[in-house]
Order: sequence, then C-alpha cells, then structure tokens
Amino acid sequence: MPSPCPPPPGRSAELRRRFADEARCERPDLSTLCLLVGAEADGALDEAGMDAAQVELDRLAGLLPFRPGGARAWAASLRELLGDRLGFHGTPADYQRLESSLLHEVLRRRRGLPILLSVVWMEVARRAGAPVYGLALPGHFVVGFGEPDEEVLADPFNGGRGLTGADAELLVAGATGAGLDPSMLVPATTLEVVARILNNIRAWAAARPERSDVALWAVELALLLPSHPARLRYERAQLLVQRGDFLTGAAELEAYAEVLEAVDAPGAERVRRQAQAARAMLN
Repeated sequence: MPSPCPPPPGRSAELRRRFADEARCERPDLSTLCLLVGAEADGALDEAGMDAAQVELDRLAGLLPFRPGGARAWAASLRELLGDRLGFHGTPADYQRLESSLLHEVLRRRRGLPILLSVVWMEVARRAGAPVYGLALPGHFVVGFGEPDEEVLADPFNGGRGLTGADAELLVAGATGAGLDPSMLVPATTLEVVARILNNIRAWAAARPERSDVALWAVELALLLPSHPARLRYERAQLLVQRGDFLTGAAELEAYAEVLEAVDAPGAERVRRQAQAARAMLN
C-alpha cells in the first residue's frame, strides 16, 4: 500500500495555521494536534474524517467501566479493552510505515508506533477520567497511571503489558546502554509528545530520500511549535536545496549561519560555504 500523500497547498496552509494556533494555546489538545499532523500527511483526511476520529476516541472511552478504582485498576481496564478486546498493539513492521505515526490510521488499523498507541491510550483514558500521562523513555514511549508514589506503567505497543521498574530499566538500557534516570519518569507534556511524533516522521523520511516531501512538512510543522531546536532551520534549508529550491535554501542557510556565528564561528563559515554551493547550482 503506498504511503499517503499530502493535501494541496491551500488546505496545507490552513492546517498549519490551525496547528500553530493550537500549539500556542494555554492547554493544547493532544488529539487535535495529532490529527492536524495526520491531515498534513494524508490529503484524504478531511474535516469529517478528523471529527470521526475524535468521535471514535469518545466511543472507546465510553466502553470503559465507570471509575474502576486506583491506578492499577485503570491500567488493567485499559489493557482489557484496548489491548485484549480490541487488539491495539504494535509489531516491528509498523516501524516501516508512515501510517504508524498518524492517529487516524492507528485508530483504523489498531497498529502503530509506541508513541501513537500511547496517544490512543492517553486520550481514551483521559476522556474516561483516568489519571494518565505519557512517559518518553528513550527509544520506547509508554504510559503511566497515578501519582509518583503509586505509579503504574503500561506498554501499549505490547497490548498494555504492565511494566515493573526492572522492565523500564531494561527498556532504557536496550536503547541507550545506560541506566534509568529519574528524569525519564517525568510526564511528557503535550508539545513534547507532538515534537517526538514529528521527530519519528522525520526519521522515517530520512531513510527514504524519495520522500523528502514528508521530511520537509514534518520539519516545517516542528518549526511551528513554540519551542524547537534552532538546528531545525538548518535541516529545512538542506531539504529545500535537496528538492531543487536552491535560492530559498541558500537564503535559509545564510540566515542559520548568522544564528550560529555567536556560538560556532567555524561552523557558521561551513554553512555559508554550503549556501554558496547551493547558489552555484543555478549556474
């Protein structure tokens, strides 16, 4: 199945305006931001489709028992519904699909990357009143329930399997070779979750040079977040040059060099030479 194609320019501009507005809200909505990312990726996702995805999250929340108890009971209820009954989980093959990073497709396929499956869990649980949050462990996103002193962890990628502290240690060690730092158990903010989703999409596209279009829109959405690494501007400039927009790419490289000058003068000079090379491609 071919990967989804982005929407036409007018639709894209409207989606990006809404994405920027939502990201700057006092309390940005995770499902809305994820669906706006999905609509930027998939031109077939219209307003009715976005509304249908929100309705599906509401429907799933309505299938949960009313306030089943403490953190452990909430985790068990989510696992029984989403993991056991409805079959939400991931497989290694899901890492090869762009759809695995798109909320509407994850709801349809009941397959996805750990972070998108965690988004489904968080949004369903939140609607039902559960004390839920996401934990951005290195290499593997999971969900947590309850207060820190009674924290219960679950792995939506593995159908909601419960995680002990030792399990979390193994996940982190496998991804980084280092131990579990307490800071890794701090709940991720909505914008941190969205930034990580966009990072995953950029990584997917980076392995597929023919999909530089996906890499470009993912970078441009990341640049709309209130806080983002300055180096994203450099990445965008490189993508513009790669896609043949040499003048705009060169101008972006020169602008990034000005920012870099204050902290890395040799690096800034290298970027300026890249800008010159980009302009030379027009000759």
